Amino acid sequence: MIREMRAKLGAEIEQLSHELNILIPQAIAQAVELGDLRENSEYKAALERQQFVQARLGQLHQRLAQVSQLSTTETPAGQVGLGSSVKVLDLVTRDEETFMVVLAEMMDIEAGHISLASPLGRALKGRKVGDEIDLNLPHGKRSLRVLEITPS
Repeated sequence: MIREMRAKLGAEIEQLSHELNILIPQAIAQAVELGDLRENSEYKAALERQQFVQARLGQLHQRLAQVSQLSTTETPAGQVGLGSSVKVLDLVTRDEETFMVVLAEMMDIEAGHISLASPLGRALKGRKVGDEIDLNLPHGKRSLRVLEITPS
């Protein structure tokens, strides 16, 4: 999962770097050729895009550094952690649900993913089979029991 995240971030960094170093300078040069820069909307748009891309690249590099520090081996065996699939029992409704704990960027709600940073993800992190969790959520309280953990 971390490899996939690095690849996704790397691809976006590569695309934006190409835009910043090749496409935007070309757009700026073309806008300069049009004349008066004070009233040149193409020039202003190119500069705004340049600032946006530079800011986004900074965010992506910071996120890549954070992802590089993560390791799926940090979570001991038998505990919920990044990449774990966890089956829980709702102690009130008796419904069973299965979630996969992922990074926010990898979330697919329809596939049953939950973010490690979400309230449920934080509550499940480090739990073992048989542990019970009481969650206070904006829409009410949930009581869950961990039934099964499958590591990534």
